Amino acid sequence: MSGILPGDPVRALNLASLPAVNAGLNALCTILLLCGFVAIINKKIRVHRAFMLSAFGCSALFLVLYLYFHFNAGVIRFSGRGWIRPVYFTILISHTILAVVIVPLVLITLVRALRERFDLHLKIAKWTLPLWLYVSVTGVVVYWLLYVAYTPILPANFGHP
Repeated sequence: MSGILPGDPVRALNLASLPAVNAGLNALCTILLLCGFVAIINKKIRVHRAFMLSAFGCSALFLVLYLYFHFNAGVIRFSGRGWIRPVYFTILISHTILAVVIVPLVLITLVRALRERFDLHLKIAKWTLPLWLYVSVTGVVVYWLLYVAYTPILPANFGHP
């Protein structure tokens, strides 16, 4: 079984498959966020809550798998040349900065909702939702550019932690 313990789902995943899994989690998070937004617009509070808690769970799982991947895979270099390089790095830099910013925003927004401080929840949610959507959508774009559109330059020890 090559060192994989039963019940250890992260190790059971092939390291090379994690970027696609993470892109899928970002895409799912985008859908959940949009569904949650539509639900609250239609005053479906319980449905909104379910979608937003699911989006939070999806993002939390993404973060765990993302950190696991990068601690074990090393630096993955973008191989695109020409005009796509500055486009890719602009998207990547904005995505990365906002991914750091969104964590406390999501937590504050969630806590305010769970404490039923809906006035304060709404004030911050107006900022949190579009930023969270941007991060989840650009996460898929970064994945596509790095792993699908262009062949990544992998470290020599890729897949061998």
